[in-house]
Amino acid sequence: MNPQTTPLHLPEMPFFNPFLSRRVVPAVAACLMLTAAMALPARAQQPPGSISLGAQIGAPTGVSVGIYGARAMSYDILAAWDLDDFFYLNVHGLYDRAIADPPGTSLFYGPGVFIGLRDRKPNNDEVALGVSGTFGLRYRYDRLEFYARLTPRLALLEETDVDIGGGFGIRFFL
Repeated sequence: MNPQTTPLHLPEMPFFNPFLSRRVVPAVAACLMLTAAMALPARAQQPPGSISLGAQIGAPTGVSVGIYGARAMSYDILAAWDLDDFFYLNVHGLYDRAIADPPGTSLFYGPGVFIGLRDRKPNNDEVALGVSGTFGLRYRYDRLEFYARLTPRLALLEETDVDIGGGFGIRFFL
């Protein structure tokens, strides 16, 4: 035996790219979570044709609209902006699972997309575009709806980034 040690050489792995792995692993995990969430039994909580309008405070803070159709999926739209240079739009398809106690309480979850635009002068605009999911708890009392949510986001453009948002909201059924 040779007492000298030789450095360990690992074979090259052309299929492994650390930069690509940082992008692919979160995307695959998000897809798996959304697939698992959509496999759960779901039912709509509000009557078809209902529309609710309100506000969310959190990340981001903005105007929130709920649209409840005849199918099991409802739609949630959140628009946020500041008066200087930022606009954000998030749209989700939501499924509800009723909770027995207290009446009017449900869990919600669903996939979505988002776009964020930031106007930076001169000619240094930013665009963020990606996929998201949301889940939370809502309580409906008469014509009011209160909710709390978490929204993991995977930005795909201009750069890949993982972020989490969410907030507390109140909406009024029209």
